[in-house]
Amino acid sequence: MTERARQKLVVGISGASGVAYGLRTLDACRDLGIESHLILSKAAVLTLTQETDRTLAEVNAMADVVHKVGDIGASVASGSFRALGMIIAPCSVRTMSEIATGVTSSLLTRAADVTLKERRPLVLMVRETPFHLGHLRTMVRLAEMGATIAPPLPAFYAKPQSIAEMIDQSVGRALDLFGLDWKPVKRWGEDLDPIVSGS
Repeated sequence: MTERARQKLVVGISGASGVAYGLRTLDACRDLGIESHLILSKAAVLTLTQETDRTLAEVNAMADVVHKVGDIGASVASGSFRALGMIIAPCSVRTMSEIATGVTSSLLTRAADVTLKERRPLVLMVRETPFHLGHLRTMVRLAEMGATIAPPLPAFYAKPQSIAEMIDQSVGRALDLFGLDWKPVKRWGEDLDPIVSGS
């Protein structure tokens, strides 16, 4: 498959805790042969240093294409850029709030806004708890606009043996929303046997 013909996915990483979700999304794109277009917010770079031992250069090397968060003229800022959609993993409350208002201040939120206007999947792995009413209303607004809110909640039915397995399950289920089948995902009725009830 030529570079032009490869499917593309825009991967945003905001400053919320949980940068590992974004890193594993990049790994998944590589495994699946998907061309990843990475956008890291300024806060995400800080979170990266707090939560991992990876350098910014190492993370950038995981992506096929890296876009600077201040480059509003980047390819992913245009609706003519063809992609499967966009995932923001993790997605901070500030990021989702900007997207919900349509008043975008960076390439991260501009690319998300473009994804919505082009009616492509936008998946937001929102990382916050507990939610107050303002958060919930913002998420409702985003859902009404066409976004999918997919908080990375652990799937205990998959019987994860490590935090890494929990992360992979959440990332894989989010990628399902783009029609992508990532091998680490454990599926009910396939990899996992349904519970047989006597009632």
